[in-house]
Amino acid sequence: MSIGISTSCMYPLETEKSLELVAGSGVDVTEIFFNSPSELKRPMLEKLRRITESAGVRVSSVHPFLSFAEGYLFFSEYERRFEDSLELYKSFFEAAGYLGADILVIHGCKTYAKFPREEYYRRFGKLAELGESFGVRVSQENVVNYYSMYPDFLYGMKEALGSRFHMTLDVKQALRSGCNAFELIEELHDNIVNVHISDSNSEKDCMIPLKGNFDFKRLFDTLRGYGFGGDYIVELYRDNFDDFSDVAASAARLKELMKQKSCT
Repeated sequence: MSIGISTSCMYPLETEKSLELVAGSGVDVTEIFFNSPSELKRPMLEKLRRITESAGVRVSSVHPFLSFAEGYLFFSEYERRFEDSLELYKSFFEAAGYLGADILVIHGCKTYAKFPREEYYRRFGKLAELGESFGVRVSQENVVNYYSMYPDFLYGMKEALGSRFHMTLDVKQALRSGCNAFELIEELHDNIVNVHISDSNSEKDCMIPLKGNFDFKRLFDTLRGYGFGGDYIVELYRDNFDDFSDVAASAARLKELMKQKSCT
């Protein structure tokens, strides 16, 4: 369990250059957001692994660039495309395994799709089963304007999939969805495998951690109390900060805060 930084924070900077910044920031874990098909090929994967290994940075999770299309690929009425897309995602699972990651994060299907929930759960289960064969857990992220923005949808996934359901909790996406992140934790703590973190205040819903009002100490204490052993990944957008050094400094402060034991 540690504090890391996602390479997505520096988009549209190339993934390997973003990873170099993360690797030099002092964190010991990252999530790699792939942005192009060529980044799944061996030459680029070797370059990415050299960067992480030389800096002693662990890759805990990966995020496919096809997140925007997952509803079309996996959760449509066209069954053949679903089966073909399972084959397509093998390249992401292979890339994750090569880099040492055991989590692949998906967004799923947007709310306008009107796709049956039971069928969504079944297909997610098949994707998760495929991931397991590569040693990778498929993790459903809660995202606004996607099915996963609704707590009852996530609770249904837990009921339908049992131990095969894994979740990436994103605190800014919970805020944007009108959800209480701590209520999600209360119901889904056994299923949460990693957390995307950022800060917020009354004017902005995504800021550098410890610059806003979000209670990170409560977050750490709550998940620690449930025996959480995953990583916290700082995930921002490029317009949320002026200089990457500010993001790195925030991660360092979060790491010290996480070490503090609760007095309650």
